[in-house]
Amino acid sequence: MSTFNRSIAFLALSLSGLLLSGQASAEVKMGVVNFQKLLEEAPQTKTAMQALENEFAPRRRELLAMQNDLKAREEKLQKEGALMSEADRAKAEKTFRDQQREFSRKAGEFQDDGSTRRNEEIGKVQRYLVTEIQGYATAQGYDLVLGDGVFFAKGPLDITAQVLAVLATRPATLPASATGAPKPGTPPAKTPGVK
Repeated sequence: MSTFNRSIAFLALSLSGLLLSGQASAEVKMGVVNFQKLLEEAPQTKTAMQALENEFAPRRRELLAMQNDLKAREEKLQKEGALMSEADRAKAEKTFRDQQREFSRKAGEFQDDGSTRRNEEIGKVQRYLVTEIQGYATAQGYDLVLGDGVFFAKGPLDITAQVLAVLATRPATLPASATGAPKPGTPPAKTPGVK
């Protein structure tokens, strides 16, 4: 666990302790969100992943065609290599190696591009979810909502299902403003009434 995450968890625990000690003066409404579950089950995540699948489908098909072509060339070279002249066999082997290198290069680029785009889209979804959690907490009158770093919470405190229900009512595609939302790890905006 990074130092930043430990300090956030400590801060949250300290804050909840302070809030609970002042319970005599006011009731504190707290909730817990299982962010990983939210991220996995949110319709916006599923839509973003399907869009990525569609974006990379043509390149995946191209790589599969290249792979099948290489396999066919290799089989042909193994079967007919002994019957070819030395020069023809050397030329065929060189062409095969060049195509293998080209396939490896394209496959590596495909992997890198896919990982980069997936991380970008997951980041957008995460920022959107943080904004939605904050909106839900404000609308429902929560004073404190905890996320990562919680090892136990009684059932009534876990509001993950309720936030998922709200997300299900929202469009499955992310709004354009989701890219301007706070970055993951940025402390959420203060809720009115909590110091």
